[in-house]
Amino acid sequence: MHPAPSVILFTTLSGAGFGLLFVLASGAVAVFGLEAVFLWGLGYLLAVVGLLASTFHLGRPERAILAFSQWRTSWLSREAWASAGAILMLAPVALAAVFGGGLPPAFGLTGALACLLALLSTGMIYAQLRTVPRWNHWTTPALFFVWALAGGTILAGLPYAAALLCAALAVLQLAAWRSGDTRFAARGHRLATATGLGSRGDVRSFAPPHTAGNYVMREMIHVVGRRHAVKLRALAILLGAVLPAILVVALPSSLPAHVLAFAVHFAGALAARWLFFAEAEHVVGLFYGAR
Repeated sequence: MHPAPSVILFTTLSGAGFGLLFVLASGAVAVFGLEAVFLWGLGYLLAVVGLLASTFHLGRPERAILAFSQWRTSWLSREAWASAGAILMLAPVALAAVFGGGLPPAFGLTGALACLLALLSTGMIYAQLRTVPRWNHWTTPALFFVWALAGGTILAGLPYAAALLCAALAVLQLAAWRSGDTRFAARGHRLATATGLGSRGDVRSFAPPHTAGNYVMREMIHVVGRRHAVKLRALAILLGAVLPAILVVALPSSLPAHVLAFAVHFAGALAARWLFFAEAEHVVGLFYGAR
């Protein structure tokens, strides 16, 4: 599928933001005063900027508010509610940390749960799509969780937790790529199944569906070269998992070290998320001879 910059920024920025907010809200690290201002502010900034970036992918951004109306059936709507809920519920917790006060743990844990629900909803938007076999798998929401939590623990200054999550991230990402590469063929998708005409004999295209480009071709069909993908995969693992794990353990714990490790990790996250969209094979490509 077409790797739109707005969606890549949305999923990476908001993921890192909610990952950091989860770590802070769960009480895994206690911060107060100026340190709380920076970390809580950074978590909110990443989450909110990421959510705003998602609206640029809409044809009518002013209608984004309508996303809240379909929560019974839409994971996107559930994501909107969970994200808004997390941001609102954690505001008193953040203010208490900034001004040195304290709130019952239930406040933070409720907000932390909302962060996890937001991450789950984002992953399920893609994992529910049977028309994209590479995404239609449990590894999709799992990757959204691990990428977010790895970034959050790096920023929060939890070196050993961050290193373990980076290791888990590398293993899970490699496993997702390996199984995803064969999933389209394993599902048995071909022109005969896509048209429902397989029972009538061999099915082949007599003429192209369109003589010019269209929205479906631009958004749903994107072909990335194999050698290019291999290089990006290696870069994503190196920057997203290996180097950050080394940096957080090897460097003395300090704000500049945490920011450096996260910057490297975030570059890897962008590469991995670009591949997440670029390598996704939609079954509609069968009609255009792209699969």
